[in-house]
Amino acid sequence: MKFQSRQIVEKDSSLALIRNGKLEPLTLGEDAFFSSRADLAPEVQAPLVFVGYGLTVPEQNYDDLADLDLNGKVAVSIGGSPSEIPGPLAAHHSSASERWKALRKSGAIGVIGIPNPASMDIPWSRMSVNRTHPSMTLADPQFDDTAGQKLAVVFNPTKAEQLFAGSGHTFDEIAALAKDRKPLPRFPLAVSIKSTAKLDKQDLESANVVAKLLGSDPEMRNEYVVLSAHIDHIGIGEPIKGDRIYNGAMDNASGSAVLLDVAASLKASGEHFKRSLLFVFVTGEEKGLLGSRYFTAYPTVDPKSMVADINIDMFLPIVPMKVLTVWGLDESDLGAEARQVAEARGIVVQSDPEPQRNVFIRSDQYNFIRHGIPALAMGIAPDPDSPAQKQLFRNWLTERYHAPSDDLDQPIDLPAAAHYEEVIRALMIAVADNSQRPQWKANSFFRGYAENPSRY
Repeated sequence: MKFQSRQIVEKDSSLALIRNGKLEPLTLGEDAFFSSRADLAPEVQAPLVFVGYGLTVPEQNYDDLADLDLNGKVAVSIGGSPSEIPGPLAAHHSSASERWKALRKSGAIGVIGIPNPASMDIPWSRMSVNRTHPSMTLADPQFDDTAGQKLAVVFNPTKAEQLFAGSGHTFDEIAALAKDRKPLPRFPLAVSIKSTAKLDKQDLESANVVAKLLGSDPEMRNEYVVLSAHIDHIGIGEPIKGDRIYNGAMDNASGSAVLLDVAASLKASGEHFKRSLLFVFVTGEEKGLLGSRYFTAYPTVDPKSMVADINIDMFLPIVPMKVLTVWGLDESDLGAEARQVAEARGIVVQSDPEPQRNVFIRSDQYNFIRHGIPALAMGIAPDPDSPAQKQLFRNWLTERYHAPSDDLDQPIDLPAAAHYEEVIRALMIAVADNSQRPQWKANSFFRGYAENPSRY
């Protein structure tokens, strides 16, 4: 696959607010930073409008952009979604592509995103330290989800009050409402943004790795159960405590290891399953699910032959495996299969307990879903009745997620990892031998992608 990397050249770039005709320079890294996932325009000067969560969800008759004048303006939003919108649906419309599609249609020329303090996986200090790390996009223009986006900025929530001064609202007010997933006001801000951006662009290539194990049934062997995991991580970044190597042991060497071990064990077992199995190691996940996007657009098998995708990404074996979160649990029959396999082993299954984090659309299963293929991801979860375990997971995200300390020198519950692999293996076999293909639930929004593939 061909890619283009984009890297902001900060010494030749700047951001400032304009208030009452006066320039208020912003400090890159402290107040805000550029996102180079968009092909930034060299210069932008535009008014700002706060658009709440910035979501347009036709299925719920919900539109944060309604009755706002966004023509030629930059939309400012906070992460999250209102509680009235189901988690998977909110996650879908929170994706960068869906969000920008609606904003562009409304006339916006750029975005400023404020992370929701209540659901930030990574503290600002670590988000900011790697702000000049290259972004990446597929070189083929058909995959460009940010066409027309001239500005993309991430704003520090602790500095966001300067955006709201003079608007009649405060950021503390907005953050308190967003924490509880309550409706947000939407209004013009009293400032404009002025930006100068210089990007360094490079062409490069990377590859997915795909293997298959043929099924035994004369007809069903032409259908495939996919097991996927991403093989990339951050690479070399800015040092944290003197360490520049972002190892990615949990994210996602753990998932890649499970995929590899399941493939090897099934091959060595000599067992025969009715359907064929497809093992897909994808690249570019950390840059925007790029490898899986390319694979689902140009698969190595007939697209209609893939009956399900089970995706593994950072499943976090850091506590005993007693509870399993299944993202996509209630969207298709695949969720029922996962529940049956897990509960047969004494494991409690739950749907996403933190929908505001949008995990459902943040890994590679999402691209399979958008091609109509039932898919899910699963992760070990803390015991809901254990404050200590919950804190352990919060600490892991704060201290190790996308940090050099996600290495082998951390506590790992190896029996939990083994039990997780057993569930993955059993689920793959169950789907491979089931005479019925997994089906989307009648009330699932994502069923529409199976019925009308062209909508993607």
